[in-house]
Amino acid sequence: MMTKVKATAKYVRVSPSKVRQLTPLIVGQSVAEADRILRFADKGAAAPLRKVLASAVANAENNDGLDPDELIVSAAFADEGPTLKRYQPRALGRAYRIRKRTSHITVVVSPAEEN
Repeated sequence: MMTKVKATAKYVRVSPSKVRQLTPLIVGQSVAEADRILRFADKGAAAPLRKVLASAVANAENNDGLDPDELIVSAAFADEGPTLKRYQPRALGRAYRIRKRTSHITVVVSPAEEN
């Protein structure tokens, strides 16, 4: 039986493109190695992605009774959330639009032997 456990963080105030730079680094890695990669990644999006990874591991351990040491990251992705639209005043009465993007971050973990 394929056991896949996921965790999602919605409306995270970081652009999806910035999260997508980190997701290929952790897919296919063990949970401990993925956490290590994110801890030392020099990107602001690593902190929320690391929190979602920890949440997925906690879900697997507490809800499904899986051993956290045997889990690997089987998928990680960031979808676009709603964009907050703001305006920056400019010269001669003009206004430039600022798009503050949000993302929905999802991390899926599964036992290593099933992949």
